[in-house]
Formats: sequence, structure tokens, C-alpha cells
Amino acid sequence: MIDSKAMPEGHVTHRLADEFENRFARRIVHASSPQGRFLDGAALLEGTKVLGAEATGKHLFVRFPHARWLHVHLGLYGRFTIGDGPVPEPIGQIRLRLVNRTSWADLRGATRCEILDPAGKDDLEARLGDDPLRAGATGDRARAKIAKSRAPIAALLMDQSVVAGSGNIFRAEVLFRNRIDPMREGRSITDEEWSAMWADLVELMGYAHRHGRVDTVRSAHTPEAMGRPPREDAHGGEVYVYRRAGAACHVCGDTIRTTELGNRNLFWCPTCQSG
Repeated sequence: MIDSKAMPEGHVTHRLADEFENRFARRIVHASSPQGRFLDGAALLEGTKVLGAEATGKHLFVRFPHARWLHVHLGLYGRFTIGDGPVPEPIGQIRLRLVNRTSWADLRGATRCEILDPAGKDDLEARLGDDPLRAGATGDRARAKIAKSRAPIAALLMDQSVVAGSGNIFRAEVLFRNRIDPMREGRSITDEEWSAMWADLVELMGYAHRHGRVDTVRSAHTPEAMGRPPREDAHGGEVYVYRRAGAACHVCGDTIRTTELGNRNLFWCPTCQSG
């Protein structure tokens, strides 16, 4: 069974697209809305064939006949549960249920669940920034926006119109790994610094996409190399600063700090990121 976590970053959405491709593509589905809030949309999908699935940033798109796209944005509290075998009795507020002969998928609590035509999908994607997990993305559009902005780079990395799919974990870890003060203005970031950060986003988010967990520490700072206990956290993975406020930095030993930025907790090391 696959159960997407709350507050997913882009790698989770891309993994969901993979699951839909593997379990639903080229198969007829039965669609319903046990909660009752998506009855009209489910009726349009009922008895049709899933043609494919893809993701851009934190947005999932499932393609159906008649030029229809199911668009889902999980937001902070939404989640998709996907399973095999017998379909369970509906429990909780299931916005959308999709069922074929071998698999089922239940959507709960999503910020957006809607049917789009191709023009609506194109318009939405045009408002999104570069996605490090999309083939062909270069980060150049993101670079152009960052170079003109007075906003802190930590805020810009969370702006989905700048970098699509990057969230709280990746912005904190990429800034640490590149020794960037999170409060630096975007326009102060050099081409060389952005090139390194973009490459890091591609590498770290790609790893998370493939393995289903976020690991950002380099080999010298793993639990085995440092002789420390593995990290215990519901989000999993070994990280440098994310949700480690008050703990010692793995690199310099200083205390990891936290503050609120853009209604989310930001984490950083005041020594490693002092420049």
C-alpha cells in the first residue's frame, strides 16, 4: 500500500504519478465520491480509461479521454492512499475513489481536486517555476527571477512560481549544503552559487523520487561515519538542519537555529551559513 504523507514536496507527487502509471494507466476505472464533494467530477471519469499520469512540482495530473485531466494538489493536509486487492469500506472523508480490477486509490483532504481541459492545464503549469524533477528543466527561469528579487533566498526557494516542487526540507538542506545564509537577498546570489544549488536540488530531489525518502548528508556525516545514532523522525532520512533546532551541527558543532519565514519554520546553522 502507498500512502502519501501530509505536506508533500515535489518528489512525493512524482512518485504518485509513477504509481498511477503503473497501476492505472491503460485500464478502465470506476470513479466515485463517497464524501459527496466531487460527484460531478467523478461522473465524468466513471467507466473511462486512464491514459497516463504526470507531475509538475506539487501538482498531479491524470489524463483521461475527451481531453480531460484530473488535477490534484494535496496541499498541507491532503493524501492519496493507493492499494491492491479488495477495496476497503469507505472510512473518513474520501473526496475521490478510483478503482480498477487490481488496484484502488482514495483521495482525502486535498486543496484542489478538479477536472481541467488542456488549456486549463497549460495555464496552471505556465504559472509554475522550474521543476528539478522534470526532464529538460535547466533552472534558468528560476535564476532570472531570483536575480531580480530582494526577497530572502529561503523564501524564493519555497515560491512555487520560482522553483516548482521545492518545499521546507529541500530549501533548508540545499542552503546548508551550499553554505548560503538563508536571509540573503535573491539578487545577491551569484550565477555560480545558483548553478550549485540547482544541481543540488536535482540530485537530492531525484534521490528522494527514486528511494521514497529524503537523505541529504554527505558520506562523511552519515551515522556510521560519525558514530552517532540514526535520526528518528516521521519524515525519515538523514539531514543536516531540517527539524534539528537545538541540536549540534554535524559539521561545525554549533547549535542549529530556527525561525519562522513565510509561515513555515526555517532551520539553519549560524556558523556554516554565516557568509
